[in-house]
Formats: sequence, C-alpha cells, structure tokens
Amino acid sequence: MKIDIAAGYFFLKVMPVLLLLALVCPVTSTQLSALDSCGPEVAALKRSIKKLENKVLIKTWRVQHLQMHKYFRPFQHAVPETDTASGVNYNSSTDLTLMKPLPPAGNLIVHDKDCSELFDRLRPASGFYRIRPKLHQEPFLVYCDMEDGGGWTVFQRRRHGKVDFNRDWVDYRDGFGDFKLWNDEYWLGNERMYSLLSEGNNLVKIDLMDWDGQRSHAFYENFRITDEADKYRLQYEQYSGEAGDALTGGGGMVEQWSACLSGMQFSTRDQDNDRYMQGSCAKENKAGWWFNRCHAANLNGKFYSKGKYRGQYDNGVVWGTWKGLWYSLRHTTMKVRPLVFLDSVGSGAGEI
Repeated sequence: MKIDIAAGYFFLKVMPVLLLLALVCPVTSTQLSALDSCGPEVAALKRSIKKLENKVLIKTWRVQHLQMHKYFRPFQHAVPETDTASGVNYNSSTDLTLMKPLPPAGNLIVHDKDCSELFDRLRPASGFYRIRPKLHQEPFLVYCDMEDGGGWTVFQRRRHGKVDFNRDWVDYRDGFGDFKLWNDEYWLGNERMYSLLSEGNNLVKIDLMDWDGQRSHAFYENFRITDEADKYRLQYEQYSGEAGDALTGGGGMVEQWSACLSGMQFSTRDQDNDRYMQGSCAKENKAGWWFNRCHAANLNGKFYSKGKYRGQYDNGVVWGTWKGLWYSLRHTTMKVRPLVFLDSVGSGAGEI
C-alpha cells in the first residue's frame, strides 16, 4: 500500500499537538472566544503547529526532489540465510558495506572549468560535478575521476550495454546516456567535448578492460576536435601506453591508410562523413565515431557479452591493437586533463 510521506508526517507530528491543544483549552461552537482565555499555552502551541507545518512542506519538497532524481534504492525484502553449522543468520541484501554509495551530486555554484581545477581546489572524491569550461557556456554535469592520479574529466564510458550507442547526429552532438551512478554509460556530447578539447594542450587517457578483468590503456597528447561546422574533426599527437596505437590503425602502412582516424570527421548513421565509398561505416558498425575506411578502434560500437563475437562486420566495442577487431571489450573510459597536470607522484600519468 502506497503511503503519502507528508500525510504520515502530519498525523505523527501535527495531530498530537492539535489534540493537546484541545485538552488544554476545549472549544465548542458556542465558546470560540474561550481561546483567548487560555493565555500563553495556546500561543506556544500555535507556534509549534506553525513550525511543524513548515517542516511538512520542506520534507514534502525533499521527498519529491529525491524521487525525481531517483536517489532512492528499490526496497527489497530481506531473505535471511542460515549457517547450519553456527546457527548465525546472514542477509547480504542488508549489508550496507556491499552497497557502493552514490557519488556526490555536485554543487549549484560552479567554480571550475574542468575536473583538474576542482581537484586542485578541493581534493574531492570521484563523482558527478558541474563544470563550466567556457564563460559564455552554461554549466553541465560531468563525472570526475579523482582516483587515477586525480583531475580527469570523463567524456565516454561503457560498462554494461544498457545504453544504445547507435544514435543520430543530434544525440551525439548534445550527449546521451545516464549521469547518476558510478557505473553509468554515456557520451558527454560533441559540443561539450569541443569546449573541453578544442584548445589542445591536454592528455587523454583511454582505459580498457576485457571480460577476464585484464586492463590496458592508451595515452594521446593534444587530443582535440573541431567545431560542428567542420564535423568535429579529430586531431591528436603523440601516443604512449600499453594497448597499442589503434587510433592510428596499427603498425602497417596499409592499416594506417585505411584505419587512421587522425583528421577524420565524425560520422553517425544519418551523417556519413567517412572515406568509405562503398557504404557507411557508422551504419555498418552501429555507432557514431570518427571513421576512415573504417577503423581499428571503435569504442562506441555494439556491446557484445563475453568478448568474442561473430558477424558480418567488426562492429563491437573494439581496440584492434590490443584484443583484435573480433573481441568486444567490457569496460572503456575516455577522459582528459591538462597536459601540465601533475599527480601526487609527479609523473602526470596517474595510476594504472
């Protein structure tokens, strides 16, 4: 049975005060003026009622706000498990230590142009915060990774395949996905990424994980994109890392000629800006991405469970120089911070 929280608060808190008022100073229809003779007791009770009414309004607003932003966890009935040897009951659903807490929701007052400034100023925990890269731009919400050396602004995440990345140009321009929990999937949006990346002088880290839990990474210096008029053309400079330079296509000249993404414009299923004359890379690979003819890396591809997959096209979440084109990765993250940013170790590379 659904119970109105505000009404319940009223009956638990306000009604007892009203009943006490009736006991202290009983009033009938012919004795309404008797309230005046009750003196200070009635005045004090009236003030209490007014305070409780204000609390009801405030708590009602808080409940509506929390419900709107889905901060409530779904209620689950406890199913106790009994250790027959010791006679001790266990209930994993009520063990709060196993539940990852919600990340911070950020602050309405925006001080920082990116997560690196926020890290330098407050050293906060990882979570969602509002940033404002350009003064003329409205603030927007991003996930700040403060654990990997600190100061990373995350602009792409793949985690569980629940978010469809096969979308049109407008969706990729404005951004899509979920921005609530630590393991949400999203694309920040090309226009917002342009405000973060257009000046260069940054370091982008691409974190990768396969279905066995193995991890790898790739760094790119001065990773940047142009504006929408130029179709968000991708440019980057020196690569380093362990996963291989898949954005450049790999080691061979043929692979680089057909798969190098430097200088490529962004493509979606409704805007074909690649160099593949026989078709559309975005349609074949079920993703918006920078394509050549077509790619050796596509982190926005179709999510395949268990990694290895088969199909007409190599359209998985792939980083070809690490796991090949026919292995779809489990977790990916693309994040950026200033090139001159130094972590606590002083290397600027963060933790692996």
